[in-house]
Amino acid sequence: MSKTETIRARVEPDLKHEAEAVFEALGLTSTEAITLFYKQVTLQHGLPFEVKIPNKATLAAMRDAGQGKNLKKWKSREALKAAHR
Repeated sequence: MSKTETIRARVEPDLKHEAEAVFEALGLTSTEAITLFYKQVTLQHGLPFEVKIPNKATLAAMRDAGQGKNLKKWKSREALKAAHR
């Protein structure tokens, strides 16, 4: 089937660049990624992922992380893994 429809959306520049870097790493163009998303929506009859509203604790953690507050630092990946076993 020929591609004759156009989708236009405005997004934040940083979001666009970050997403396109992920698409590139996956070997996808933005058009292919959007097509893949649309196909999954039609196959699943809804969004192809769970959408939740974060609770207060999660929102606080997200806000802190965005501001660089209350972050733990680990000397290595192995130290991080050991602390969570």
